[in-house]
Amino acid sequence: MKLIEGQTAIVTGSGRGIGRAIAELFASHGANVVINDLDADVAEEAAEAARKLGVEATTCVGSVTDKEFPERLVKTAVDKFKRLDIIVNNAGYTNDGVIHKMSDEQWYSMIDCHLTAPFRILRAASGYWRDWAKQEAADGNRVMRRVVNTSSTSGVAGNAGQVNYAAGKMGIVGVTKSLAKEWGRFNITVNAVAYGFVETRLTAAKDKSQKEDVDGQKVELGIPEKAREMMIRTIPLGRAASPEDAAGPVLFLASPLADYVTGNVVLVTGGSYM
Repeated sequence: MKLIEGQTAIVTGSGRGIGRAIAELFASHGANVVINDLDADVAEEAAEAARKLGVEATTCVGSVTDKEFPERLVKTAVDKFKRLDIIVNNAGYTNDGVIHKMSDEQWYSMIDCHLTAPFRILRAASGYWRDWAKQEAADGNRVMRRVVNTSSTSGVAGNAGQVNYAAGKMGIVGVTKSLAKEWGRFNITVNAVAYGFVETRLTAAKDKSQKEDVDGQKVELGIPEKAREMMIRTIPLGRAASPEDAAGPVLFLASPLADYVTGNVVLVTGGSYM
């Protein structure tokens, strides 16, 4: 049974990691997907993987923090597929530091990526979705559309050294709950997933020589090995999540199985936060 067959989904940050797992899972359930990444080659590789699952896929390369990008992203979906049913705000990274050493640039990098960018993307979609919903209501039809935002246990519980990241991730919870109330009358559900420890490039063993240029900043990837081991020991299920583990709850929230679920934050943590 394909849960979202024929629908169109935008998944930001879907060239790698959790985002790619979400896009491929959506594709396996029949959705056409818009793949977003900073790297054109990585985005096209992910799009080709989705196409091999029997759907259409296109790419929209760029940074979600670019002010012009959200309109282009939404327009890419509407122009290519003539519809837009699901938005997954997944793109993100960490830029850690204790507060007394944190620069304004570090602070705003996380607010811009994890809070302002999803706001702008959803604002860009709102014009289409409101108009479509009003016409559908006039015709006596009910068409469900869905938003899944990405939060974190750092957002719902805090984490030392991540005041900027935690602020962005808690902020998106507020966006989620507010829009669930604002958009319910348009048959749009708005939910979030809050991830714990998921095995990706961001949580791999840290190598200080491994840095990536993100929005003009050199950002260290990974977590110190001892910290990784300690975090995994606190997980009741005894292991970190895979990207595929992380993708499953997003599919649920994006599917008709969750037609009456909105304004919620689903904790995907292996039990490490209850």
